[in-house]
Amino acid sequence: MARNGELGEFLRSRRARLQPEDVGVRSYGGRRRVPGLRREELAQLAGVSVAYYIRLEQGTADNVSTEVLDAISRALRLNADEHVHLHRLAHPPRRAHAPRPPRLRAPLQHLLDAIDHAPAYIVGHYTNVVAWNRLTAAVFVDLANVPPDERTWSHQIHLNNDYKARLADNWLTVARRNVAYLRFRSGQDPDDPRLRSLIDTLRERSPEFGRLWAAHHVTDLTHGEARLHHPDVGPLVLPFETLHLPGDPDLSRLMLYAAEPGSPSEQALRKLAETSDHRSSADLTAP
Repeated sequence: MARNGELGEFLRSRRARLQPEDVGVRSYGGRRRVPGLRREELAQLAGVSVAYYIRLEQGTADNVSTEVLDAISRALRLNADEHVHLHRLAHPPRRAHAPRPPRLRAPLQHLLDAIDHAPAYIVGHYTNVVAWNRLTAAVFVDLANVPPDERTWSHQIHLNNDYKARLADNWLTVARRNVAYLRFRSGQDPDDPRLRSLIDTLRERSPEFGRLWAAHHVTDLTHGEARLHHPDVGPLVLPFETLHLPGDPDLSRLMLYAAEPGSPSEQALRKLAETSDHRSSADLTAP
């Protein structure tokens, strides 16, 4: 992923979503040849020269200052995640990568297995599912039957037709959220070979992923809601929260789901907990 090219593409995508009237720029009518703001208009709003802003989009402006980036961010009305992403693209972090399998402490698996009436799982830094409880497999995907190198939510969302059918009308929302998170991660670790390989694979195998990737949406994953249609228990609405694991640098976060008390989704989860014979990740390593 070329950094300068990424920066220019991101800036152009954010300009394209703004109309002159959105930011108080006077429009004189007539057909505009480009969607959204022109580069000249954005440069004026940010208080930088047009020539300098053009060089920035072209990737030829060196040592762009924090103040200039902040001004451009304000002019583009970036949200907090997009603001951070802009700075990372302009000043990419440098990290030494020594790929190694994520290590799971036994108490974390014990914690997952103790949650027996709601899905819970742990993911690594590549949307890879490192550990899960039985209800995760029963509700979403039977991960025990997925090849380890495809045991990522990115693979399942974009390449698993059965899972896409289970997401039904909510698939596009989930897909956008996943792609926006991968954009966020690519800003954190632009030189990570495993992350680049995952994104390249998805772009090659899924035209839908490619179109969503080109939109340059950027969002961290903090909380939200899962909506799907389960073939055995029907519709499920499951709010989720994410918890970071600061003591486990090989892991990203713990994902916890909980249906609203007394709701049909809670009853459906209880039914699945009582009837499902799906395996947790602990079952794969049990003697």
